[in-house]
Amino acid sequence: MAKIDIKLIKQLRDMTGSGMVDVKTALQETNGDLDAAVKWLREKGMASADKRASKVAAEGLVYSYIHGDRVGVLVEVNIETDFAAKNDSFREFVHDVAMQIAAMNPQWVSRDEVPENVIQNEEAVARTQAENEGKPEKVIGHIVKGRLEKFYENSCLLDQAFIKDDSKTIADLLKEKIATIGENIKIRRFTRYEVGEGIEKEEEDFQKEVMEQLNR
Repeated sequence: MAKIDIKLIKQLRDMTGSGMVDVKTALQETNGDLDAAVKWLREKGMASADKRASKVAAEGLVYSYIHGDRVGVLVEVNIETDFAAKNDSFREFVHDVAMQIAAMNPQWVSRDEVPENVIQNEEAVARTQAENEGKPEKVIGHIVKGRLEKFYENSCLLDQAFIKDDSKTIADLLKEKIATIGENIKIRRFTRYEVGEGIEKEEEDFQKEVMEQLNR
């Protein structure tokens, strides 16, 4: 195999957060083609990402994000090792998650956390709406299921479309990051604060404001 320049190894490692051995192997397998090496690492990592789900992730970050002195987020994201927690790729992911929470105001990390009574209430509301719309009984179950999925997409962080790329969900982004870094990652919990929250006031579009900031 051709000898790979150490500068290229460092560049690929900085780009992906992957381990030294994997980075070197990727470059050797792709004859030093940086783009192909990134793709090779992702394909290799995606295949093993699900296997890492059982690994304990107890290191990581508690990260704070403030938007315009009006919306604040605290989020805890865990990873397997302290070394990986210092990785720029991991920290960028945590920042993106915090921005997502600020913009989209999810209520839970995943649908598994939604209380059963909330789910039952959403199903009941969806059924009543379908009945009031005159939908036939044979399709109401399907309609209720579809509207419940929409509720999850709006309310659960992992089901939300990523604000920087709506072709993927936060769950997709998480899996990609596990693949590139090679360690299990868990979004454990978050708290979102908004100035005047709970006080009756005119609604403002924070999602639009965050997106405008991203596009500057």
